[in-house]
Amino acid sequence: MAKKVTVVGAGFYGSTTALRLAEYNIFDEVVLTDILEGKPEGLALDMNQSRSIEGFETKITGATTTPEGAGYEKTANSDVVVITAGLPRKPGMSRMDLIGVNAGIVRGVAENIAKHSPNAVIIVVSNPLDEMTALAQIATNFPKNRVMGQAGMLDTARFTNFVAEKLGVEVGSVKTLTLGSHGDTMVPVPSRCTVGGVPLSDKLSQAEIDELVDRTRNGGAEVVALLKTGSAYYAPSAAAARMAKAVIEDSGEVMPVCAWVDGEYGISGVYLGVEAEIGKTGIRKVVESKLTDSEVASLKEAAEAVRAKQADVQTL
Repeated sequence: MAKKVTVVGAGFYGSTTALRLAEYNIFDEVVLTDILEGKPEGLALDMNQSRSIEGFETKITGATTTPEGAGYEKTANSDVVVITAGLPRKPGMSRMDLIGVNAGIVRGVAENIAKHSPNAVIIVVSNPLDEMTALAQIATNFPKNRVMGQAGMLDTARFTNFVAEKLGVEVGSVKTLTLGSHGDTMVPVPSRCTVGGVPLSDKLSQAEIDELVDRTRNGGAEVVALLKTGSAYYAPSAAAARMAKAVIEDSGEVMPVCAWVDGEYGISGVYLGVEAEIGKTGIRKVVESKLTDSEVASLKEAAEAVRAKQADVQTL
């Protein structure tokens, strides 16, 4: 059976994600959509011309779409859909500043995806992440396990990079974890962080760890401030693509993602950054790992912060 993935939004984030997915050479087709006429077709043409150089056969198809739903026929029967559509942050903006405008965009996209790919697994990356993931589930009316958000993969990768740079070690020797929201109530988990198998707390002082945690929490804003226009897309696209790969390969890989939590850690009824086992049905199960009391308390605090906002998006 042909394997198909759609990436909605052909900005830097979406186009980079589409190319990463194509270069895996595990899909038959990658569809890239955008509302800017000709842009996705032009990018797809350019990417297809790289196939013989990079040695992959996956075909990339560009499709101009409209908010009313024209053009979505090309996305039909996708196995996975990555939603990157929406405005990026500008310097000084928080993710929450985007909620009003991006809610309308994400709702429209989700409704069109549900119409043409009723069995797809959806990966949301539009900001504010936790709220847009909840909105996509409401708009599609898909089972909650088939809608997830990309946040923890990226935040964890940022934390890992900062630790490796601080200690001057290979990133492959560092293991870190971040849970909670993709925002102010992000919960880095130092108790699960190791360097070469040694606890991070044996390598760095608490003050140094706190500094890296704070930098991780503000990792996106740091990139935005330097770029002046636009936001991060290389690391975010790598994270989203790996999630889509885990779905299509039914890998069972455990990843930190934004998933529906229903009783784990004493938290219920909210989309939140947790570890989850990923497969062809989306979230196979949330993996409840051992955390310290203070980490669990922080996770519960994050849950309540996003719960209020997720309730708000139902009317947006």
